[in-house]
Amino acid sequence: MEIKDILIVDDDENMNFALSETLSRKNYSLDRAFSFLEAKEKLNFVSYPMVITDVRMPDGNGIKLVSEIKKKSPDTVIIVITAYGKVEDAVNALKNGAEDYILKPFPAEKILKLVEKYFPKSFNHKPAIDFLTKDETLLKMVKKAKKAAQSDASILITGESGTGKEVFARLIHNNSNRANASYVPINCAAIPDNLLESELFGYEKGAFTGAEKFKPGKFELADKGTLVLDEIGDMPLPLQAKILRVLQEKEVDRLGGEQTLPIDVRIISLTNKSIEESIKEKKFRDDLFFRLNVVEFNIPPLRERKEDIEFLSNNFLKLYQQGTNNIIESFSDEAIIKLKGYEWPGNIRELQNVIQRAIIFCENRIINVDDIEFNKLINSSTSSIADIKTVAEMEKDLIFRTLKKTDENKSKAAEMLGISSRTLRNKLKEYSLSDE
Repeated sequence: MEIKDILIVDDDENMNFALSETLSRKNYSLDRAFSFLEAKEKLNFVSYPMVITDVRMPDGNGIKLVSEIKKKSPDTVIIVITAYGKVEDAVNALKNGAEDYILKPFPAEKILKLVEKYFPKSFNHKPAIDFLTKDETLLKMVKKAKKAAQSDASILITGESGTGKEVFARLIHNNSNRANASYVPINCAAIPDNLLESELFGYEKGAFTGAEKFKPGKFELADKGTLVLDEIGDMPLPLQAKILRVLQEKEVDRLGGEQTLPIDVRIISLTNKSIEESIKEKKFRDDLFFRLNVVEFNIPPLRERKEDIEFLSNNFLKLYQQGTNNIIESFSDEAIIKLKGYEWPGNIRELQNVIQRAIIFCENRIINVDDIEFNKLINSSTSSIADIKTVAEMEKDLIFRTLKKTDENKSKAAEMLGISSRTLRNKLKEYSLSDE
């Protein structure tokens, strides 16, 4: 199937959904972002043949997004959506590199004509940046993932929510021989059981009440590319049997269809659950598990990747202060210690929120310890060092745990903590952790 990747950027959920539905009926493979920052984050990892973006969003401006996309991916075609009477926005968008614009409100036929007119006949997908990490274990895992990407083996990625499983899946796809084909993700937990089958397999017109038009399924859209089954552990048992058959026979039946369609799809499955436990509880088929789990990668939680906390925080600082009036240079040492001392039950997703919140309320050029606020709802239901200890106590505990992890190697511990060996020695004396 021809690659038809489009990113839709609009904070209006109804408009975003309507555009997605309209274009998916024409076999376009879609990705969606509901804010300026979410769009920027997606664009850090993949380039799209086409982007359709609104102009006015609460956290940023679509015209600026046009300019940034064109700098990174000059071949991406951009169509801008703007409110009626805001023609000056459209003109500015065209000056910054947009191909065309459309004024709200508009009929579905109009946006379809623009997409069909401008969609690139060919597009060279640029490989995504690597999985961002300084953790030695993860760096080795990334190396193995790039090697596994060269095969067509099914891959299972496990790990807690928010650890970056979807980003890791993107890394595999973009380093595979399918990188120029479609990347199609579907969240098995976000779609009701009675709709998930039609989303995966598609349907013919009249297949059931409400099926007014033919719709291709995710398997069909991912042909020659990669299908990502997110939260695979939540897939209902009856559907698991049908997925198994697709993997065995390499063909798919649309609901209401009379003929099978051959498919060539690479499957990457993601889960934050223990599939082994689900098998014991008779909630997951063991034969499907063995089909999906040819190669497995387990993404460790952020609390086990202390080196990544400062590294990712600095990356998010650069990312999220763009589009704001705040000019923030860095974090104070105390702020970094507070970040490293926290347990991060929400992992990287929670870290993103904490850094974004700190940027909003920071009144200086340095983010200080008081600017770092953790999620109270998460803290109320989880045990965290930050909840029960002072910053000094957190620092002492962090130094102790780092020394233990490095087998008392002070040079390595200082490097992991982001401080000099001299500072570490002084801290050890201060906290009576050493006889020196």
